[in-house]
Amino acid sequence: MTTENPGIPRPDESQAQRLSFPRQHARTQRFTLGAPRAFTVAPDGSRVAFLRSSDGTDRANRLWVLDVSDGSSERVAADPHVLLGGAAEQLSAEERARRERSREGGAGIVGYATDAAVELAAFALSGRLFTAELRAGTARELPVPGPVIDPRPSPDGRHVAYVAQGALRVTGVDGEGDRALAEPEKGCEATVTYGLAEFIAAEEMARSRGFWWSPDSQRLLVARVDDAPVQRWWIADPAHPDRASEQIAYPAAGTPNADVRLCVLGLDGSRSEVVWDRARFPYLARVHWSADGAPLLLVQSRDQCSQLYLAVDPDSGATRMVHAEEDPEWLELFPGVPCWSPSGKLVRIVDEGGARVLAWGERPLTGPQLHVRAVLDVTEEDILVSASAGSAAADPETGEIHVYRVNELGVERVSQEPGVHSAVRAGGLTVLASATLDRPGAQVQVLRGGKQVATIASHAQRPGLTPRVTLTEGGTRNIPCAVLLPTDYKETDGPLPVLLDPYGGPHGQRVQRAHNIFLTSQWFADQGFAVLVADGRGTPGHSPGWEKSIKNDKTRTLEDQVDALHSLAERFPFDLSRVAIRGWSYGGYLAGMAALRRPDVFHAAVVGAPVTDLRLYDTHYEERYLGDPNLTPETYRHNSLIWDDGLVEAAEPHRPMLIVHGLADDNVVVAHSLRLSSALLAAGRPHEVLPLSGVTHMTPQEQVAENLLLFQVDFLKRSLGLTGK
Repeated sequence: MTTENPGIPRPDESQAQRLSFPRQHARTQRFTLGAPRAFTVAPDGSRVAFLRSSDGTDRANRLWVLDVSDGSSERVAADPHVLLGGAAEQLSAEERARRERSREGGAGIVGYATDAAVELAAFALSGRLFTAELRAGTARELPVPGPVIDPRPSPDGRHVAYVAQGALRVTGVDGEGDRALAEPEKGCEATVTYGLAEFIAAEEMARSRGFWWSPDSQRLLVARVDDAPVQRWWIADPAHPDRASEQIAYPAAGTPNADVRLCVLGLDGSRSEVVWDRARFPYLARVHWSADGAPLLLVQSRDQCSQLYLAVDPDSGATRMVHAEEDPEWLELFPGVPCWSPSGKLVRIVDEGGARVLAWGERPLTGPQLHVRAVLDVTEEDILVSASAGSAAADPETGEIHVYRVNELGVERVSQEPGVHSAVRAGGLTVLASATLDRPGAQVQVLRGGKQVATIASHAQRPGLTPRVTLTEGGTRNIPCAVLLPTDYKETDGPLPVLLDPYGGPHGQRVQRAHNIFLTSQWFADQGFAVLVADGRGTPGHSPGWEKSIKNDKTRTLEDQVDALHSLAERFPFDLSRVAIRGWSYGGYLAGMAALRRPDVFHAAVVGAPVTDLRLYDTHYEERYLGDPNLTPETYRHNSLIWDDGLVEAAEPHRPMLIVHGLADDNVVVAHSLRLSSALLAAGRPHEVLPLSGVTHMTPQEQVAENLLLFQVDFLKRSLGLTGK
């Protein structure tokens, strides 16, 4: 299936003339500033809380409330400029780390939590604790020890729990009675925390929390993390030799993880240790505690091929198995599950019969027509999920993600417009955010009974260009692809140099039927390239077999890039004598592999923040795909770009490579790029290295982000012999 979007009028031409796209893209943080996000719907359906900054270049988010029952009016519930008296934010090292794990580039109120009634919100600013009364629209600071991390009100709205200095603390909403419920034991202050997610949980499991309130507001489940077993690495900024290096605990593949335990803490001072076979199932992947059942845990084995769903007795800490699962490749983790339905049945997403389905108890509610991706809400009447087209769907719906209502009677699509949709629901009210190819950003509708009752405005800037994108499939494996040509391209212009622009790996879907995801690709196209984005094997949204086919062999992700390129060259104006590739993170790894192993296809590569020696990446991610490097060293070597003896399986001729890496990156550390550069030099292969001082795995700094795009274009044109053309 092929769909095109070639001729939409450019939005905001005056803005495009005033500001170059790279500068606008950087200043607006990829056009995310000013867009509403983090929606919470009150259980009575009367209001919606959300975050949004004042305009498209303001990083500081405010907390807003939409009163649906009062003419759908919006009002500010908390303004960080007012609460801090205009002072600049001061972030602790722990808070900076949390934001890096979640890829949070904003400022102000970047996260909040509410009580069960969505009457009270709590959030941290500059390490201080604030609450906001959402009906009254008033906010106040609570005088507690800091720096405060992840404050969360109790369901009844009478207390707020938070983490400070590694201790799980609780205070009354009036600011009285602050106390520690659990704090690091004497002698363990440097390694033990209560109430925080460890690195692996936050970076790889999408579990950013470390404590959970009981429905009756009297107890909490609290994670105790001891990272003493984890090896220590040091990150320094050579541009500032006067500054001490920063020590981090980094669990590289094949090395020890943090010790993670769980306890039940009562406001009355009681404590029970939660007991399960932590030796066999060391990963605490999910925690759920609702009024619909006992506390629920999902724990995984280290190889991620086995997992247990456990119910917890909060009085004794004892656990009982509710369900067990095994998979010869690995078991994927999903948003929103596991949880209990109001009827007490276990809700989960499971790979069954070659499909990814929604299970209610032991019964699958969906089949191969849908590829279920997340559970969004569970009620007595139905379960709200997000899903893409499954292997048995009549239409592959390339790049689309929709919201569905599912129950025993069948499946009903909530989102209708072709695009990428997500939703939050409560009290009969649904907040539906929808991105499409034909408009910038996302449109946010508030629905009741399927009818729109309000919209939530976006203050994001409109981009100065519009993607000219064709969504299609390539190769015998029907690889989802997007092809972008220069805005003013005509067939008589002839073939174009090609730039592959993938992520191309797990958890990163680039081919989506959405406008903004292709903006940078279109800008590169307008520099004179045909741009190809391909989601080959290993990427999400297709089928379980598609994702898991890279087990033990990530080179298949490169094979699919080549297959997509060659198959689409029959339909698009690709000049196969001038082919380049660019990527960041997994895309950087893919670009490096392309230049080293397939120089017959690729003639230049921009290699951004690549993982080059896979032994230097973390346990939960790398061991999922390749096993334990201590047991499977040859598998790791084959999949790495470099090894102890230099470049791995590098072919001739040598192709130009631009290696880019942030020196402050604590996820893919700069050692990956430095070792690649050393191996290239030892092999007599010229290359360029661009170190980014003070930059992490993100590149939020405006000047860095802008000039990085410009530098890449210059390198690509020089390397492909396009200078002056």
